[in-house]
Order: sequence, then C-alpha cells, then structure tokens
Amino acid sequence: MQGKVKFIQGNEVCVEAALYAGLEFFAGYPITPSTEIAEAMSVRLPQIGGRFLQMEDEIASICAIIGASLTGRKAMTATSGPGFSLMQEALGYAVMTEIPCVIVDVQRGGPSTGLPTHVGQGDVNQARYGTHGDHAIVALTASNHQDMFAITVEAFNIAETFRTPVILLFDEVTGHMREKVVIPEKGEIALVERLRTSVESGVDYHPYLPREDGRLPMSDFGGVHRYNVTGLYHDMWGFPSDDPKIVYGLIRHLMDKIQNYAGNMTFFRQDHIEDAHTVLVSYGAAARSARHLVENRRKRGERLGLLELQTLWPFPGDVVRKVCKNADYIVVVELNTGQVIREVKLAVDRPERVYLANRIDGQLISPTDIQNILRLLHGKGV
Repeated sequence: MQGKVKFIQGNEVCVEAALYAGLEFFAGYPITPSTEIAEAMSVRLPQIGGRFLQMEDEIASICAIIGASLTGRKAMTATSGPGFSLMQEALGYAVMTEIPCVIVDVQRGGPSTGLPTHVGQGDVNQARYGTHGDHAIVALTASNHQDMFAITVEAFNIAETFRTPVILLFDEVTGHMREKVVIPEKGEIALVERLRTSVESGVDYHPYLPREDGRLPMSDFGGVHRYNVTGLYHDMWGFPSDDPKIVYGLIRHLMDKIQNYAGNMTFFRQDHIEDAHTVLVSYGAAARSARHLVENRRKRGERLGLLELQTLWPFPGDVVRKVCKNADYIVVVELNTGQVIREVKLAVDRPERVYLANRIDGQLISPTDIQNILRLLHGKGV
C-alpha cells in the first residue's frame, strides 16, 4: 500500500478515514473518550469544503446527520456510551426511513457515567438492541489503526449501498493509543457513492421501491422530487400505512436487506486456526492481548489460534462455527460480562466448550489474564 505514513491516535485515524470515504457533514457533542474525533473534524472538515457543527446534545447530533444525509451528503457523528443511549430513538428512525449515516461509539466503562476515561466494551448489545422494535443493524470494529482506517471506510460503503445507519464500535484503548497508519492514496480503497434516482422531475418517484438488486435509489431531499419521510410504517411513496401487507413487506425488507447480504459485510481476521486446539475469539482492544498471547505461546509449542471479529452485527455465526468446529476449547476474550460469548455459544455445535476470559474493571485484559484462564481449563491453576 502506497500513501502517507502518520503516527496518530485511533480517533484521528477514524477522522482521516471518514474524510477519505467522502464525509461532507459532521455533527456531534464532545464526550470522553471520543472527543478527539469532534476536535479533529472541526479543523479538517472545513479544509475540504465540508461542514462541522457542534450540537447542543447527542439527540440533536444524530438528527442533524440524518437531515444532512437526506439532502445527499455523507454524514457522521461520534459519541460514547451515555450519548449513544440518547441517540437510540433517532437511530431507529434512520433504520425505518433507510437513511445512510455512520455513528461512531468509542466505548467506555458503564452504565451511566461509569468510567469516562477507562476502557470497556459494554455497548455491543446496545448497538444491536438499543433501539426498539424489530430491526437489523450493522456494527463494525477493529483492534489496530490500519484496520480502523479500512473498517471506517467500509462503514460508509455499507451505509450507502444498503441505505442504512452503520455503527462503529471502537473503544477507549483503540481510540487513544498511538501507532503507525498508512493513509492510502485516493483510489486504493474502492468507495461507494450515493445511488441517485434516474427518475426525472415531474415523473412519479417511489423513494421506497427497491430495484431488483435490492438497492433503493435516492433523490436529494429539497431537490426535484417531493416525497414523504416518516418513521411510521409506510408504502413505497413514503405515506403512512397500517395495511398488514405493507407493514409485513416493509419489516421483511428492512431485515432481509441486511441479513441476506450479511456475507458482504462480514469482516474478520484469523491466525493459526488450522491446527489450533484452543481458539480465542475476540474483538477491539481485547484482541490485541489475545493476539500477543497466541504468538507468544505458539513459540512454546502450544496450539492456540485467534479469530478476531471485525463485524459484530449481523453476527457472523457461520464464520464462528466453521473456524471453531475442531477446537477443544473456545475462549471468548472481551471487556464486559459476556456479550459476544452468548452469540458464540449459539453459533457452535457444542456450547459447553465455550469459556469466558474478561475484565470489567476499566482495565485492558492482559495476555497473562487470558493465560491464567487457559491454565484453569487445563487443570494447571486455581
């Protein structure tokens, strides 16, 4: 990969990646540990002709990016746990109205004010189930700066392809650590641009009528077409309806457009899986410790492998099942009381093989912490 080499924070990597992806509008409210995203955006975005707005709160922030996206702009906001909680109703609105946007949640310890300056991964289930009603959602993550860059760009691509909000679930450690990242040259990573309708002015435009490939062409709100946007169940023109056929068809569409194309948005890394007796499953900052342990212990002859998840929702159960099918032990490494382990147990054939290695005290789990769990499993520790 050719490009500019930088030594920056993960939060700054997220900013550079969003700009690379074509971000034009950012609205946010400062909150630890995501504040550097807003700070950097306030400088970088106006330099390229974009718009930065500091809003009065997180509710206003997500509503602002929804409005900006409706007018044809690629839009993003960033927050942490408490602010993410405030965004949930509007997140559901973006799902129902099929408005592409990106929401970054740099996780910290919770609930409530919790541990603002310490790491946590407790928002995994909130990302999936935080807004009410049946819905599908996309949530991505990464453990290092180069992957953070790529996965942020991919978040915008998915949002535009499927007309859906996409959540980036980073965490305090990945957001605040500094390491090298190569900013690719333009064109090295393919970008998906907004699919705009070819329907001319004065011709009947259906804002919610999918093409055969499932994509829904959009018309910039305030442009040549007048159409309705509502969080109510609606028909292909956007007008509210409680007709059971229309309600059923819409909810199936909202679910199927994500679930049927889940393979197109499933990202993961696997290391030393082929001969592994014990597979560690992890994500985000916790995966850095898991990878260190795997590399270290394999030098001593221990057959460990790592599956690092970069897509958390829709959960890649098929990948987990395939990678872990021959493992004697499956150890899920995360920084919560066990939010991904539930999905892993549902995915594998023998859930009794699945164990948890975690920390919930605001500290990053260490390779030694994980090794102690492995010693317990093998009857070598207390």
